[in-house]
Amino acid sequence: MKKFISLLLFSLLILSLVFSSGAKEESTEVKALGSEPVTITFWHSASDEAGVLMDEFVRTFNETNPYQITVKAIYQGQYSDATTLMKTVVSAENYKDLPDVMQLDATGKIDYYNSGKAFTVDDAISSYGEDISSLYVPLALANWEFQGVKLGLPFATSTTITFYNKSMLEKCGWDKCPDTFSDIVELKKDMEKNGIEAEAYGTVPNTPTLANWLGQMGSYLVNNKNGSESMADKLECIDNGALLAFLKEWKTMYEEKGVANRSLSTSQFVNEEVAIFTSSSSNVASVLEKVDGKFEVGTSTFLRVNDSASYGATVSGSCLVMFDSGSDLRKKASWEFLKYLTGDEVQSTFAISTGYIPSSVGAIESDGYQALLKAKPQYATAPEQLMVTPKEMKSVTVGPSADFYYGIMNGVGDMLNNDVSPEKAAASMASSLQALLDQYARNNI
Repeated sequence: MKKFISLLLFSLLILSLVFSSGAKEESTEVKALGSEPVTITFWHSASDEAGVLMDEFVRTFNETNPYQITVKAIYQGQYSDATTLMKTVVSAENYKDLPDVMQLDATGKIDYYNSGKAFTVDDAISSYGEDISSLYVPLALANWEFQGVKLGLPFATSTTITFYNKSMLEKCGWDKCPDTFSDIVELKKDMEKNGIEAEAYGTVPNTPTLANWLGQMGSYLVNNKNGSESMADKLECIDNGALLAFLKEWKTMYEEKGVANRSLSTSQFVNEEVAIFTSSSSNVASVLEKVDGKFEVGTSTFLRVNDSASYGATVSGSCLVMFDSGSDLRKKASWEFLKYLTGDEVQSTFAISTGYIPSSVGAIESDGYQALLKAKPQYATAPEQLMVTPKEMKSVTVGPSADFYYGIMNGVGDMLNNDVSPEKAAASMASSLQALLDQYARNNI
């Protein structure tokens, strides 16, 4: 009997130690944010003026957050460089080398989703019971969804708009910016009549711009709503004739000297070598600074293919995503940092200083941003364009993003340089671009 009681007491002691140990481990997992210092790593691709601002935002957060959070910010080069590094780390399964937070553009969306270490906005909302979706511009937030999952929060939001030399156009009798491809042809004729030797427009279509022009005609470039709902594996602009229709319009504009088959953007615009160019709205501040009053700069909505096309262009820019470090404390800290960088104060300051569109509704409505729009109407085009852009228009998400981008440029360039018919060009592009999608599927799915 004594032996039985001794064994029973010993067993209870062991169980007590086990449960005690478990309780300690559990308490570690549920530590309240702010109960102890925590450091998180942040990879970003903000450079130049945006980089200076990012450094200031991080410094302010480190000094003022009430949770003892320290953010270690690391500049990782261009978005493609950062995405390549992320893929390398994931491929080698060196997950401890992943950051807690990363600034990501569209080229890294699929790689992040497939990393196996994504801690998405939906995960955070579920974990912390804090649905903040209504605080953001709907199109901006929706741009960072994939297969119905909110991957990240929008940080640097932009759209493609048209910049034009108002002074040059006025000399040609134009009091507004060309609206369609045929308008550009007419502008070029008026420029020649008035002895202006500059090009009217010069660019080579790529993935985002082609997606915009096809979207204006009611077509997606690839299936699954441009890859926003699930992995795109087929072109959607061939059978419906949208790509062919675009190529016909583009070649006509080229043959009538409306567009030069080369990229003429900021530097050529500043030097008055081109009358108009299309670019990200995030360049408004830099364009105004470089022109420096040499002539009057105007901005307008993104060029339309023709009179029957819709107005608008898709949202672009970057978002902030989180990785699952395995530490609940670091994930909570990351969530607080995301909310800070996408909050009204930071978004208003960032937009005023760069030309990006505020990602939060509160920042758009802020006194500071509204004052900017009144003082410099060039900034107003982008947010106004978002209001008229059809919600069905989606930016393109494809696996072979870089090859796809250059495949479009090469296809259009070949049509113009070698006088290939739009029909043959459409067939050739259909074959080469579909081959890229098929190859990616074979290697990754």
